[in-house]
Amino acid sequence: MHHPQEPRATDRPAAVGPTGPADTPRVGAQRRAAEAQAAARARSEGESAAVDRLATTVDRLRLELEQAQAQAAGRAVVEMGVGVLVERLRCGPTEAARQLESLAEQAGVTVLALAADLVNQAAADEISALAREFVADASVPPTEAVAVRLRSAQADVLASGDAAAAARSMLEHALRPLGAAAVAIWAAHPDLSLSLAGSAGFPEEEARRWRHVPPGVPTPARRALDERAAVGYPTLAGASLPSIGQHEIHGGRLAVPAGVGGRLIGVLEICWPDTLPERSQPLQRQFEALAELAATTLESWSGQEPAACDPADAQFGELRQLTDGLLDPCMILRAAPDSDELPPRFVIRHLNPAFVDFAGRPTGVLTGTRLLEAYPLAAEPGGLADKVEHVFATGEPFRAQDMRLAALVDGVPLTTRAQVSISRHGSHLAVVWRLDDGTPRVARLLQHAQRLGRIGGFEENLRTRQIAWNETVFELHGLPPTAAPLALDQLPDRAHPDDRHAIDRFLRTLLHHQRPASTAFRLQRPDGVTRHIRVVAEPVRDPGSGRDSGLGSRLDGDPGSGLGTGLGTVRGAYQDISAQHWTEVALAATRDQLAQSEQQAAERSRLALQLQHAIMPPTRGPLDLHDLSVAVRYRPAEKDHLVGGDWYDTLALPSGDVLLCVGDVSGHGIEAATGMVALRNALRGLAATGAGPAQLLSWLNSVTHHLTDNVTATAVCGLYEPATRRLRWARAGHPPPVLLRGGRADILPQLGGILLGAIGHADYEQGELVLEAGDTLVMYTDGLIERRDESLQASLTSLTALAEESRTGSAAGSTTGSAKLEELLDHLLRYSNADTDDDTCLVGVMVR
Repeated sequence: MHHPQEPRATDRPAAVGPTGPADTPRVGAQRRAAEAQAAARARSEGESAAVDRLATTVDRLRLELEQAQAQAAGRAVVEMGVGVLVERLRCGPTEAARQLESLAEQAGVTVLALAADLVNQAAADEISALAREFVADASVPPTEAVAVRLRSAQADVLASGDAAAAARSMLEHALRPLGAAAVAIWAAHPDLSLSLAGSAGFPEEEARRWRHVPPGVPTPARRALDERAAVGYPTLAGASLPSIGQHEIHGGRLAVPAGVGGRLIGVLEICWPDTLPERSQPLQRQFEALAELAATTLESWSGQEPAACDPADAQFGELRQLTDGLLDPCMILRAAPDSDELPPRFVIRHLNPAFVDFAGRPTGVLTGTRLLEAYPLAAEPGGLADKVEHVFATGEPFRAQDMRLAALVDGVPLTTRAQVSISRHGSHLAVVWRLDDGTPRVARLLQHAQRLGRIGGFEENLRTRQIAWNETVFELHGLPPTAAPLALDQLPDRAHPDDRHAIDRFLRTLLHHQRPASTAFRLQRPDGVTRHIRVVAEPVRDPGSGRDSGLGSRLDGDPGSGLGTGLGTVRGAYQDISAQHWTEVALAATRDQLAQSEQQAAERSRLALQLQHAIMPPTRGPLDLHDLSVAVRYRPAEKDHLVGGDWYDTLALPSGDVLLCVGDVSGHGIEAATGMVALRNALRGLAATGAGPAQLLSWLNSVTHHLTDNVTATAVCGLYEPATRRLRWARAGHPPPVLLRGGRADILPQLGGILLGAIGHADYEQGELVLEAGDTLVMYTDGLIERRDESLQASLTSLTALAEESRTGSAAGSTTGSAKLEELLDHLLRYSNADTDDDTCLVGVMVR
């Protein structure tokens, strides 16, 4: 059907309306706009189609590139497999290649997998052992993938011989299938520094920044070398260790030492984007095999920059070698790569071995940081930062014989003077300084002194109210480092109410009289803890104030507000003296307790001495009992508090016999004195029964053991019958008596008998002898003969010799027996060679 053609726009009559002919241009404009929109849509659709085609092409090329890389990596493994068949089948390479393809087709595996399996069977290395472990463990991925990946990485490493290429091969073939995102191969040096020999997965600038790690930086690689074992961290941030890629890859890290022949020459560091995967034994062996490959490349690594590196890095390598040979401290700066600011920000890229930070910080803390982060006070006008920017902008070198350098040590400014030289070398700057001797040492001493003394410094600008605290002051006040520092005029609010007057005097001296001041007070912290604090401060006057710091300066109103009379800044220190305070309190209490103890001990000694003297006077004149003359001598211990338990007794019994005894209670003091009294009285009561000396000591032993509190003693007991002059005697662990007869001294036999109180029941041996007129019997305690360097027998021999000497010297000058007896006792006591501090009791009995 034919439809009449519609008239064209140009054939149509002009519209007629209220506006008349003026409507015609508007219609044309609308038509042109519609045509333009249609054309734009067509162009957009065409561009979208072109972009889609381009994306498809890029994906295809990427896939082809990955396949080509995989084929290139696997080609070396296939060639090794062909070599194994050449050796086994005794054929040529072409025939061996055909046999390899045929065997792979028959086995239903790829040629690459079969070649890797042949190499594993022929090789006796870590990779083949690892492949066998994967065969035995059904819980791990298939053996084929592991063997192929490791052999491909090995072939690539051996073919390239370059650490950077080795790192890329390990990442692509062996580590990406395990979820790793990056890998770094570190070379270890004898000076404990590390060099990045190769890496993959990190930005180029990050790899350049970590090209060298100075000694002392605690990186994961350094920890692995120190421990000589693999170390892993679930996350790098949680380990608080710096390392390459710390800002890009935040997941787990594994550092495996790489060594050859038992010698560690480097570390393989593997990075994961997420947490560190669980390390099974096969996986650990796989990482160790890769570390062996890394060690192979490190053996031939020269430490030089790759030939195709950035020219700026090549220049940096030359500059680093030059500065490392300098004897003066030097730092190499480079403008921050991401800095588009003017002036640029500079990063400390390298510090030479001679570098010494005048703030006492180790070089590992400074390397890689921005200049103004390490030295914020360098931004002062005319400071180091200004000079660095000028040299970088103009290329003109800068030299100064005496320049002020400043740094912050725990928030406290530290300044020094140094000779400084700055020069530009391409995109780098070399800053050399020669410090005043002793400045770094003083800085380190300051840090250690503040730490050991719990001292924190502060500075307060009284005009601007700006307050600077170091970290120790925040800790002392119990405040976080982000809290606002406390002004001096707020101290009374934080002090104990009883100490506010002391704080007021301190502030008045410091702020009103403008003189150095100090005080101690109890600081009540926000956390409820009370600390004893000493604050010391001094005013720092403005140089141009023209006023002295005497009493003429006055502050109006609040001490912290009217501060315009030349006093601009106050600096000082807080010190935690809590330990010292409590030590002084404990020492005072100890002194009081010691004084009380000494008083009690003196009182006990006095009572014991009085008790002893009441029963046993030190000197007792001759006592006549029947035909016996008895004399006593007692010498107390050299030290007053060593009141001993020596005792004696001579008593005429109802039976007509005479009781003669000497004893020694162990110990000193009131206990020994009371024990002596108990034994002496007990023996007196027992002797009234008429029993012999052996039986008396047996009963006295039972009394000592059962009726006293842990008392032991020695004793010698004798019964003398005046009618027959017969002496029966026994001893309980006591030295035997000495008998002097006819100018000769002899020791009586050492009868058997244990000391008193040691056991519940004991029997004692009894001896007997008949005395003659003129005989003298000497009974004594061990204080008379005891020496530290002699045996008991030697001491007894010395005693007999001394007794004979006394009788010989006194024979002509004495007329009465009593006088001779007393002279004998005095001589023995005076010339005894005993060297102990023990007390001594001596009893002499002469037969008339």
